[in-house]
Amino acid sequence: MGVIAQVGPLPSDTPLWLPGLCGAVRASAPGDAAVAAVAATQRGAISYAQLRAAGLGRGAIANRVANGRLHRLHRGVYLVGHPAPAPLAREVAAVLACGPGAVLSHRSAAALWRLLPGEGRDVDVTVMGRRRGRHAGVRVHRPRHLDESATCLRDLIPATTAARTLLDLAEVVDEHRLERAINEAFVLRLTTERKLRELLGVSPGRRGTRTLREALDRAAGPSLTRSEAEARLLELLHAGRLPSPETNVTVGGYEVDVLWRDERLVLEVDGYAFHGTRAAFERDRERDARLQALGFRVVRVTCGRSSTSPRPSSSASPSCCRRGEGAADGPRRGWPT
Repeated sequence: MGVIAQVGPLPSDTPLWLPGLCGAVRASAPGDAAVAAVAATQRGAISYAQLRAAGLGRGAIANRVANGRLHRLHRGVYLVGHPAPAPLAREVAAVLACGPGAVLSHRSAAALWRLLPGEGRDVDVTVMGRRRGRHAGVRVHRPRHLDESATCLRDLIPATTAARTLLDLAEVVDEHRLERAINEAFVLRLTTERKLRELLGVSPGRRGTRTLREALDRAAGPSLTRSEAEARLLELLHAGRLPSPETNVTVGGYEVDVLWRDERLVLEVDGYAFHGTRAAFERDRERDARLQALGFRVVRVTCGRSSTSPRPSSSASPSCCRRGEGAADGPRRGWPT
């Protein structure tokens, strides 16, 4: 008989609905069919309690372990059918091993949200209460409180939200990795600076609050409009005694921020609000490629860099282009019309 796996609310009127990690799981029959249905929703992992709920007794479980149909990962947690864990099976098994209410957190949640690359080492799990027991390969965290609003399902795995994950990360990773994770969360639209600061406001006493707040302050940098950033950049160019450029002119069908016509150098001032998305990234690359194909060198600086740098970068100096440093390859072409 085939296996039907379905996640949904737990009815009380049929024995074919079994408790799963993310809700009720419906199976076509008890026994091995029920085991397969539950494991299919849990990356191939299943707990001892779920095996019993599926209709297997202690002897049946021991027999399946002995003949290789179940493979023990942790005390009371098994892989069904084969010993090689599927992607994220170790994470699911760690959550199952830590019991009801456990959620993936810290570095492991960051990898799940794709904020940082996975380290392939211990799995971070947060649990509430004073449940004891250690599991090889599992790093258990026990906070004083964990609001339900700070947890969710991600890829059918209970985990901390992206915002809570960043707060947890602030306790266990260095500043560089934390800033990288924050940037990824913003680019992927998983959270916002406002939500993170709200979380900081309701998380007094946490070790990571100060670290996360300082990282957000650094990421925010000076708040400048496009016109303010360009004005500041022109001041820096003047202070550096560089030739006066043209501003906001059209080149090859594109409006560019700063242009040295004779040196065929374009300087763009990028702000995160207009350049911080994947679509904007692709658009900027296409724009730069077309300008370079017309014989222009394109240099980009951020609003923060243009507002804080004491002097313009030498790589952006028109004199570099006069000497041919970094200029676009190929012969110069006529001025586009």
